[in-house]
Amino acid sequence: MTTAPDLLLSPVQLGATALNNRMVMAPMTRSRAGDGDVPTPLMTEYYRQRASAGLIVTEGSQVSAQGKGYMRTPGIFTAAQIKGWQQITDAVHQQGGRIFLQLWHVGRLSHALVQPNGNQPVAPSAIKADGELYTPEGLKAYEVPRALGIDEIAAVVADFRQAAENARQAGFDGVEIHGANGYLIDQFLRDGTNQRTDAYGGSAENRVRFLKEVVEAVIEVFGASRVGVRLSPVFDYFSMSDSQPQVTFNQAAKMLSRYSLAYLHVVRMGTEAFDFAELKRHFGGTYISNGGYDAAQAETALQTGDADLVAFGTPFIANPDLVERFRKGAGLNPLDTTTFYQGEEKGYTDYPALAV
Repeated sequence: MTTAPDLLLSPVQLGATALNNRMVMAPMTRSRAGDGDVPTPLMTEYYRQRASAGLIVTEGSQVSAQGKGYMRTPGIFTAAQIKGWQQITDAVHQQGGRIFLQLWHVGRLSHALVQPNGNQPVAPSAIKADGELYTPEGLKAYEVPRALGIDEIAAVVADFRQAAENARQAGFDGVEIHGANGYLIDQFLRDGTNQRTDAYGGSAENRVRFLKEVVEAVIEVFGASRVGVRLSPVFDYFSMSDSQPQVTFNQAAKMLSRYSLAYLHVVRMGTEAFDFAELKRHFGGTYISNGGYDAAQAETALQTGDADLVAFGTPFIANPDLVERFRKGAGLNPLDTTTFYQGEEKGYTDYPALAV
């Protein structure tokens, strides 16, 4: 019989939030939002089913119409969106769960066809990403973005602040700032996408400035103990790169260490060599590791101090009762990858739980 991962299943205090276990449901785009990018009753059921996770971090939720890249992703900038998310937070809380909203701006990973008034996507610099995305007119190549002006950067920071206020109104326990996976904050952090010569470009210290300002704005709303940040130092999709990722992300971690945040959530996806333990030391606070863990690997990471909590992505898609399966050493449901971003309830809310 498989030994239960006792530390992984043990309670923990995450900033101001008490969690039932150290298993985090990672943010995962599922593309099930309704008209107006409003969360739906189907989404409520999806999150309700997975409320046994110590913490749910929702799929990315765009902080503004400008922040949108993908079709049918939920927003957090209209009254209808706030109301839709309120149904979800209520359902998770009724099950005894805790839930943070991930605040998201995709930056250059968008297209005029999904931007308000057909506007050009924005970024730190006018550098195009490789690849394509789905639009109302089908697959389209990413476009060359427009570099944000200094005054516009302040407006985007204000959008994050307002989104945090909206999340608080919707009943979330906290928020995670999405600084990872090639989106706007990540584009500012890395010198492959940020070639500015003003206060937001050049040195690593300058390139972390935008993240710093967003963090400070969001903390004003929630308090630092209910705010987390997600980073992905070696993520290399969407033609993301940095000449010195260790230097860049160590600088980001040192900056974040000043705020007593709820956590730093780090994605280990990528092929480049990187010292994640060094990053963890520079941050000095609660550290969530994300990177294809199974139960045994997660337990080892906790026991060795490599992580304080562990995030699981796709296992939570196919196993709404993943916590119970790990507790019992039970097998996992097979994953249907064809339904990640389509299928309504199929591959979303119809995965079976363990028989009682």
